[in-house]
Amino acid sequence: MTEHTWQHWSLTRDEQKLAWLTLDRQGSAVNALAADVMAELDAVLDVLEQAPPAGLIIRTGKDTGFVVGADIEEFSRLDGAGAAQALVARGWNLFERLAAVRYPTLALIRGHCLGGGLELAMACRYRIVVDDPGTGLGLPEVMLGIVPGWGGIKRLPHLIGAQAALDMMLTGRRLNPRRAASLGLADACVPARVADAVARQWVLSGKPLARARGWRSWLGAWPLKPLVRRQVARQLAAKDPLGHYPAPRAILDLWSNYGGNPLLVPPLIDAILSSQVARNLLRVFHLQERLKGYGKAAGLAPVRHVHVVGAGVMGGDIAVWCALQGMRVTLQDQTLAQIAPVLARAGKLYRRKLRDRRREQAALDRLIPDVAGHGVAQADLVIEAISENLEAKQALYRQLETRMKPDALLATNTSSLPLEALRTVLRQPQRLVGIHFFNPVARMPLVEVVSASDGDVAHQQAAARACGFVGQIGKLPLPVRSAPGFLVNAALAPYMLAAMRYVDEGVSPSSIDAAMTAFGMPMGPIELIDTVGLDVALAAGRQLAPDAAPPRCLQQRIESGKLGRKSGAGFYQWRAGKAEKPKAGSVPEGMAAALAQTLAQAAQKQLDAGVVADAELADAGMIFGTGYAPFTGGPLLHHGMSSVSE
Repeated sequence: MTEHTWQHWSLTRDEQKLAWLTLDRQGSAVNALAADVMAELDAVLDVLEQAPPAGLIIRTGKDTGFVVGADIEEFSRLDGAGAAQALVARGWNLFERLAAVRYPTLALIRGHCLGGGLELAMACRYRIVVDDPGTGLGLPEVMLGIVPGWGGIKRLPHLIGAQAALDMMLTGRRLNPRRAASLGLADACVPARVADAVARQWVLSGKPLARARGWRSWLGAWPLKPLVRRQVARQLAAKDPLGHYPAPRAILDLWSNYGGNPLLVPPLIDAILSSQVARNLLRVFHLQERLKGYGKAAGLAPVRHVHVVGAGVMGGDIAVWCALQGMRVTLQDQTLAQIAPVLARAGKLYRRKLRDRRREQAALDRLIPDVAGHGVAQADLVIEAISENLEAKQALYRQLETRMKPDALLATNTSSLPLEALRTVLRQPQRLVGIHFFNPVARMPLVEVVSASDGDVAHQQAAARACGFVGQIGKLPLPVRSAPGFLVNAALAPYMLAAMRYVDEGVSPSSIDAAMTAFGMPMGPIELIDTVGLDVALAAGRQLAPDAAPPRCLQQRIESGKLGRKSGAGFYQWRAGKAEKPKAGSVPEGMAAALAQTLAQAAQKQLDAGVVADAELADAGMIFGTGYAPFTGGPLLHHGMSSVSE
């Protein structure tokens, strides 16, 4: 029976005198540790202090997960040093109180357990995780430009060792349930059907607290701790030589010098939480949430069966990813021999992602070779991913349309051909949309969803369904209008062209790439050209900048058969899928800033042309599609273009 009920928490006691504390934050789809939620938890502990239970089990009352972290909006509203320190102290002191209670405590974790949610769980004596694909544990604060200030830096190294803990905290990487259990972050990983029973048994077991053992614990103690600090500091300097991201260095400092207690260093916390970088990364978070919103197509039937035509690199990888996300996928090409390499790639990806033979086999079973194209008639969505040839695509559409379900969606992965021309052969032209993935599909988060400039209401509904599909497969949909290059490729083309002009002037490719990765891009423009293919870069340049002469360095390499990674040589030699880069030299002053501005100007041009609806979406597309340095908040904000709200 319910003993106490607050707005967000409810407390019950069972016949074994166990207290079950359930968090179900009112007015929210997810559990987040807002100020009122934290205040109520403090009140719960007051009640339990007066009448201690045999044990306390904390669980979620939501299907969406345990706790997604702190309330991000509260970070956005911080208005001074005092507010930042108060926010950190609130969580630190509350979780210290929870960790010190006299009775045993256990966090029963199902679904997302992130940031402050994981810090709450680590303040408990025990942690049980439900073995479910939707369960993940992590401290992603660094991705918001802040630090795990509520005890994460203190407790995580004690549980799993300094090396694994620093890796989690400095990258924001999440652990699946089985990995969390194997590292010691969770005491056990159990099926959902027995989770309550195991939690009840475990919290009363009297088992000792989990702690890192052996070499994992040695790395956090003298004399090895200073060595670990120096090694990690070197890695951070190599990854971020210009110090654009202060939070990782702050995490390392708090761990190595202050026992993970941010209250001992108020100036450091003030500097981190009030920094422009933190504000920009919070903006990036909100941009990401806005894109996710497009993927939540309320009232629209989900896509369950996808049929992909074209088993090349893009079509094959789209099919592989959709099957990984739980969809039934039929993959069509002219012969089984053309489909076979896709199945091999699928096996490698599924092993890396799933690490469970049964789940790997289930994903492979959902990916069905279909030379005859029988899947067209059953598919909710048909994706065309054949060569960039207008006549070939139109001929295919004529064949597909007569066999598709009346309400099925037809999509093209074209990166260059206008929808207005492609759809002229269709009896229902409104059903054709663009769903433009980026290579590699498994790593790139953004997908451009393309609608025709003269689309009617039915066409806009089709685009909304396409956005919903993109959300279903865990990607970020960006609505764009049909135009050469859409947003991302239209911005990358002049950027790559400008980079090659510097090569023509005598600047080494490795120097250009080093300058841009130091700026914050995930890959330099020259390596990017090698990756997409020099012939592809030339074709894109001719389409998007027809009046510009191709760079000499590009023409010369294509004439000698150097097409980039796919041929083993381009601007670089390639070995085992990696570019062999000579040591970087000097670059012209202001080159990195000029190249970054080229990207910004190109994005502004597409915004002005109506390719994206507003400046926020332009910045979002550039960050998640080109990797434009997130610490800047996006190229338009960074360069003061348009009317960008912070």
